Amino acid sequence: MPETGNATIEIERDNGIAMLRFNRPKRLNALDTTMAEAFRDAVAEVVEDAATRVIVLSGAGESFLAGGDLAAMEQAGDDAVATVDAIIRPAHAAMKQLMEAPQPTIAQLHGAVAGAGMSIAMATDLAVAADNTRFNLAYVNIGAVPDCSGSWSLPRLVGTRRALEIALLSETMDAHEARALGLVNRVVPLSQLAGETWKMAQRLAAGPPVAQGHIKRLLRSSLDTDLPGQLDAEEQAFKDCAATRDFRDAVAAFLRREKPVFHGS
Repeated sequence: MPETGNATIEIERDNGIAMLRFNRPKRLNALDTTMAEAFRDAVAEVVEDAATRVIVLSGAGESFLAGGDLAAMEQAGDDAVATVDAIIRPAHAAMKQLMEAPQPTIAQLHGAVAGAGMSIAMATDLAVAADNTRFNLAYVNIGAVPDCSGSWSLPRLVGTRRALEIALLSETMDAHEARALGLVNRVVPLSQLAGETWKMAQRLAAGPPVAQGHIKRLLRSSLDTDLPGQLDAEEQAFKDCAATRDFRDAVAAFLRREKPVFHGS
């Protein structure tokens, strides 16, 4: 698979699948300014690439991402606010584009998933976790609040009361508890993590991108839209899909009991 990106974010591409890998393994992929800027640039690169059908986020080494770089924040001293700003601004730009992107996104999780790592994982559309994954929102432990959309995603995934428990008590949970809460879709042995994630990504990459983009947008906006507005949005999205070759071919294939091939138009 061809690789691009820089030292802190690696990008691999294969048949419409773009994998972004956080790559500071000696620091458990802790998010610093350089990585945050690279994350922003990498997300823009793959989202804006017409060949990208699916985006996968993963982490190098022993963990997915263990939060922000606290050592850099401590070293900043009285300039901590400026250091935090330099990390959060590009990270939030990446999150906004990633969550609004038409492509489905998958988090491939293992090891420590804490702080910003947990926020990023919750923001993806689907998540596959290895059985050694440990989750902790962690922000309250350093006297801070969630960033990278954590406060938006968490109550939508688990409900307000459980979200407050997770955020305020900051208790570590394992992958099976995370699945029971709806924080991840699947839990697999660590040895099978890459293969299972890739299978899911390949299935999505073979799907109808126009319809997938509309499904993602409709579901993500539904909790903030009233029923009449949602019905109007569904009607327009269905008409947009009906205008595509993929829709016509898939309907014909269904009636012939054949498997459709989606072209993205």
